[in-house]
Amino acid sequence: MSEQQQRYKLHWITAIIEVLKTVKEAILPLLALIFVNGFQGGWKGEMTGLWYVDYLSFIIFGALIIGLAIAGIVKWRRFEYWFEDDELRIESGLFVKKKRYIPFDRIQSLDYTEGIFHRPFGLVKVKVETAGSSSQKQAEGELTAITKEAAKRVEMEMAEAKRRKKATPGLDGEEAAFEGMYEQPAEEESALRRIFTMSTKDLFVLATTSGGIGVILSGVAIFLSQFADLIPFEWMYEEISAFIKFGALIVAAAIFLGFLFVWVLSVAMTFLSHYKFTVALDKEDIIITRGLLEKKRVTVPLKRIQSVVLVENPFRKLFGYVSVSLHSAGGSIGLSSKINLFPLVKKDQVETYLQEIFPDLHLEEPAKKLTPKGRPFYYRIDFLWMVPVIGALIYFFFPYGLFSLALIPVVIAYGIWQHRSASYDVVGNQLIMRFRLFSLQTAYTMKKRIQSMEMKQSYFHKRKGVATVIANVKSGMGCYHAGVHHMDVEEAEKILNWYEKGKSAE
Repeated sequence: MSEQQQRYKLHWITAIIEVLKTVKEAILPLLALIFVNGFQGGWKGEMTGLWYVDYLSFIIFGALIIGLAIAGIVKWRRFEYWFEDDELRIESGLFVKKKRYIPFDRIQSLDYTEGIFHRPFGLVKVKVETAGSSSQKQAEGELTAITKEAAKRVEMEMAEAKRRKKATPGLDGEEAAFEGMYEQPAEEESALRRIFTMSTKDLFVLATTSGGIGVILSGVAIFLSQFADLIPFEWMYEEISAFIKFGALIVAAAIFLGFLFVWVLSVAMTFLSHYKFTVALDKEDIIITRGLLEKKRVTVPLKRIQSVVLVENPFRKLFGYVSVSLHSAGGSIGLSSKINLFPLVKKDQVETYLQEIFPDLHLEEPAKKLTPKGRPFYYRIDFLWMVPVIGALIYFFFPYGLFSLALIPVVIAYGIWQHRSASYDVVGNQLIMRFRLFSLQTAYTMKKRIQSMEMKQSYFHKRKGVATVIANVKSGMGCYHAGVHHMDVEEAEKILNWYEKGKSAE
């Protein structure tokens, strides 16, 4: 067997990682199984005296863990990968053998992850991303645990294959579009140019304002909705009723401590996941690394980036912070390939960082504002649902329902806020659109990256001479929609004419 066709195995820690990954995915039903059935006798005094009946859930849990361990060992033993004919080839499976051949010239990036089980052994997990990964909602290939030297060998083989492909005449357009990602010689390691590193202070601000409490509480709500039939609500109600008797102050203190615990947990999760967040530039790739317990490295090819979006959260803006995200075509992130380039950065520094990565990008503030003609449309539509709700509240809860009338100025003020925030501009072959839901978003997009442009105009729009323009940009499997609503129809037509003019030439 030639050296190129030598087959390689994964590290033995793969078996443990696969078991823990499966347990993690099934942790909620397993906890429900133990919590409800395992201690049912202790709650209700229904112990049968037959140990195999009283502890049936524990027996099932133990058998499941043993089965998962065997499955993990089998996957590790039967997994092989090798390099042949300028392809990364993977073979796995015991009863059903799966073979996957991934041409190196189709690989867009190799993403690395170092978990708590990888670091002690100097290992990494390698995810192979191709253009087809987005349609599968998962990576094209994954090497769960290999040495860093083995990961470097994959890079070297890919670089050699791309160089040979580039040197071969007669490349078609699609193949040529993927060239240049790894142009450096295989024996040379390109120097990374560090662009941005998040400081500890900024990381703490990000963690405390991340909104992770909502994620945790929504996860709890999903758990309760999925296993409502198994949870002993009667027993919990009795315990809570007994606790309330201690007094309102004690109950309020307990609720406060509960929310404080959830907030601290969300801060810790964000801090650990974004620890040492670093952005570096490697020729035609952006390299993003982050994480403390699990260190991740993501490669984003510059040629796949479709739009740069500056996001200004009103609360963070008070402290001079903004965030920057990218939308990329391809990848296995799912319906959207939104990438946090700078999760938190000082606004007066963001232009400097972005110019280092995107020297051709114009980062001016959009100069063109909306005229007063479109202002009523920003809050008029809300009255369609707000008026009947207010009427019902007044009718059923009079006179306290009259307080719902306070919603009217709030909705109007919110609409005026959105109208004043909206702006747009065209600079050469670049479109800038600024709009607001709650956070203010400014999207910078080159004309050649816009998949389609549409102008929407209702009957009422035509009467007032306004229209809505939306630019659709590729983002993973789906699209990112950047749009300015209720602008003058003349300005909307100018943007459409700009998009159509010379489009075929690009």
